[in-house]
Amino acid sequence: VSHNVAECRYEATVAGRIAVCDYVVEGQRVVFTHTFVPPELRGRGIAEKLVRTALEEALAAKRTVVPACSYVAAFIQRHPEYQPLVA
Repeated sequence: VSHNVAECRYEATVAGRIAVCDYVVEGQRVVFTHTFVPPELRGRGIAEKLVRTALEEALAAKRTVVPACSYVAAFIQRHPEYQPLVA
């Protein structure tokens, strides 16, 4: 997983295909807007790796999180250690 700051997204390239977790920074908040994994790559835990990396970076930067993306919201609900990040 790499952080493409210029595009405001986390990326993972697998088999020549790109999976992303998009976000927008609003002051000290990070709004996660969309997570996408190409259909042929689904079921490999790629979205989880993208979101976990993004949340860990938000935690390290002491930012709050707005899970506008349904996948990010569900991930946070399943992983209580990230719930304190929610704005």
